Amino acid sequence: MSERRGVVLVLPGQGTQRAGMGTGLYAALPAFAERVDHVLGHWGAAGAEIRADWLADSPALGIDDIRRAQPLLFAIDWALGDYLLAHGTAPVALVGHSVGELAASVLAGVLDLADATALMTDRLVRLADAPPGAMLAVAARPEEVAFCTGAGVDIGAINAPRQVVLAGSLPDIERAAARLAAAGISARPARSPVAFHSAQLEAHALRSVPAVRAIAFREPALPLWSAYTGAPLTAEQVRTPEFWARQPAAPVLFWPTLTAALDHVGPALVVEAGPGRSLSTAARRHPALVSGASAAVALLPHAAGDPDQDLRAFKEALALIRAGSRV
Repeated sequence: MSERRGVVLVLPGQGTQRAGMGTGLYAALPAFAERVDHVLGHWGAAGAEIRADWLADSPALGIDDIRRAQPLLFAIDWALGDYLLAHGTAPVALVGHSVGELAASVLAGVLDLADATALMTDRLVRLADAPPGAMLAVAARPEEVAFCTGAGVDIGAINAPRQVVLAGSLPDIERAAARLAAAGISARPARSPVAFHSAQLEAHALRSVPAVRAIAFREPALPLWSAYTGAPLTAEQVRTPEFWARQPAAPVLFWPTLTAALDHVGPALVVEAGPGRSLSTAARRHPALVSGASAAVALLPHAAGDPDQDLRAFKEALALIRAGSRV
């Protein structure tokens, strides 16, 4: 009989969005649809517009536009995570990536859903006049791309042992891409018109400090690991407005954070609650998963929009979570 393992819940962020993400499950599972509608309802008429555009065959805004990607990623992440919590899953760790950390913070009880959606609205307003930017996914270690950083280019995320994201202004990222190609390092554009998690956004992001000060934060009721620090969220960070405001500009340390969390909790089932399978795929590179002691599963398939495929992937993941069995 296999040993039952705790769930490490991981929630994806910017870059994982795709047209039709989650729409199949929205059509097939009323409990998920109700949760997504509940989140979007906090944005009133704007939320109704986001939902209509998300479900439309010909959306008015592309899915990579942050006015669509950010609210929808947050809504889908939270809806999936809340479904699990409501049906008896008690994560031994939560790790969010980018806007996924905000969703994880709500699930952990650090702030209310209404406050989180208000904060996201304020963030999007503050970032609206940020200069055009870009992000570049690079198949390399951080030290291997150091020659491309500085002068407008930052390491915006560390997602896996040989997977980093560079962020900066469009001309600077184009120059970095050319230098990487000349060095024989594989890179591809990441899906963002904004240089998230770079110094380019810091001044814009910090304008959200007044909005953050209006929020009543609480210490987490669930073990929340911050991908901005690589460690459990502390009481001091909870009380620091700049910690929350700076998040769109701060680098995401997903891989170091996931590694620390897995090393701390022992054998676990890493469950990706969000569109696609990027984080669960990355998790499979961890020694604990390579050895078979831990495993990973995603609640949604890589492809998007098919109700049968979405529901099948969701039910298969739920069965593994409930059984605590090996993948």
